Amino acid sequence: MGTMAKIRPYGGVQARDRIAERRGRLLDAGLELLGGSDDAADLTVRAVCAEAGITARYFYESFADKDALVAAVFDRVVADIAATTQAAVAAAPPEEQNRAGIANLVRAVAEDARVGRLLFNPRLTNAVLARKRAEAGGVFAVLSGEHATNAYALPDDEWMKSAAHFIVGGVAQTISAWVSRDVTLSESQLIAHLTRMLDALAGPRLASQGPVTASPPAEI
Repeated sequence: MGTMAKIRPYGGVQARDRIAERRGRLLDAGLELLGGSDDAADLTVRAVCAEAGITARYFYESFADKDALVAAVFDRVVADIAATTQAAVAAAPPEEQNRAGIANLVRAVAEDARVGRLLFNPRLTNAVLARKRAEAGGVFAVLSGEHATNAYALPDDEWMKSAAHFIVGGVAQTISAWVSRDVTLSESQLIAHLTRMLDALAGPRLASQGPVTASPPAEI
């Protein structure tokens, strides 16, 4: 009749729901294999499928290759943390917002070591992870800049953008050292320490510095 036959439910579950469920299992397996240890082995489609209990046939209905899976795992983790961090900041009074954001990030890393390793462990040298980490740094810098311009009425200019990148890079490097156990602060100590530094950098002090004007090169 010129129309495609509808795909019937299997066991009462619609086809799109089965696909979504298998995709979720593959993402969970990818996170486990990527972040389950400090020295994760090279990720393979076979290993992911074995961890998820899914055949390779179903892997390729959701992902073109293993790199696409790695990117999707990373994106899901970052999206979850960004959403919960924004919610935590929005729910806190202005003077507590830096602490609320930092506490949410640190606790997410502390509660699931796999997340900490995926985002911050320098031993994970997967090329896709390296690219995604760089992209995420830009995203979090934008969020940090938006927070500063809104909370402290600072101008949304290149000066503020550079400061946001500086802050995000410093926080990321500190948490990376903590995840790698080069920094041995407790969770509460790390939150307090990062909050103090952010509070010292943000607000009127940052605004009062103004843009930096490049000095002319010295004559030789």
